[in-house]
Amino acid sequence: MKDKELIIIEAAIKLFAKKGFASTSIQEIVSETGMSKGAFYLYFKSKDALLVAILNHYFDRVESIIQEFEGKDLPPREKFIRQLSALFHTFIENKEFIIMQYREQAIPLNDAVHQLMIQKHYENQQFQHRALKAIYGEEVTPYVWDLSLMLEGLLQSYVKLLFFYDEYFDVDVLVPFIMRRMDSIVQGIKGEVPIVSDESTIKVLEGKRAFLHNRPAIGTIIEKMKKALAEMDSKEDLEVSLEVIEAEVSRSNPRLPVIQGMLSNFKEIPAFDSLCEEFSRLYGIRI
Repeated sequence: MKDKELIIIEAAIKLFAKKGFASTSIQEIVSETGMSKGAFYLYFKSKDALLVAILNHYFDRVESIIQEFEGKDLPPREKFIRQLSALFHTFIENKEFIIMQYREQAIPLNDAVHQLMIQKHYENQQFQHRALKAIYGEEVTPYVWDLSLMLEGLLQSYVKLLFFYDEYFDVDVLVPFIMRRMDSIVQGIKGEVPIVSDESTIKVLEGKRAFLHNRPAIGTIIEKMKKALAEMDSKEDLEVSLEVIEAEVSRSNPRLPVIQGMLSNFKEIPAFDSLCEEFSRLYGIRI
């Protein structure tokens, strides 16, 4: 990464943490760096592109932390504990920026960000899978997805706690505590039928990729539904339903029952038959 590019990224992180993504202008970012707008556009096509670069910057740091310990001659459990502890400290160091993004839900829901988040989430799951199998042995392989999801839930819950009350907790005590809880979960899960398997996970990932691929088509359908509504009388309830649908499809993980319920309000209205059918096909739901 070039020096000027990194300067822009660091200035943007500072401003986004202070003001939020939506409230920060490109002019404010370049003023913070002392550069011109022309210099900004040499590296980033837009503010959204800058945000993708910032996310990649963070993910690269996370990966470097993980890899730093991979080459060390440590028992698998100790290695994983050190990796998680280092990651926790990194999250705390950048908590202002992360909290601001969650607070205002500032990350734009564009395809580049969705693809990046899906890819990095999958990579994180694979990292956890390797660690869990190294620590607990191949006998946990059938449960590795369930175990990694439970571990992820524990980690996320404590990360949120650390964001607001980190002065009250010692990460070097917390992470071993979490791993002891995982010991209990591993012992208790043996003999159970796994809930999540490789096959079911692949289907979920394929569904997410299909959703990203179909986003332009979904947007077109919604616009057509709006035009059809504009020609109707007594449309207030349907307008509310369409607003709910539009908000739902903009989420990173749309709730299909919500979409299904709102679409059912358009059932039996001839002007929407083909549009609802196409919508249902893209999401794999019935109305």
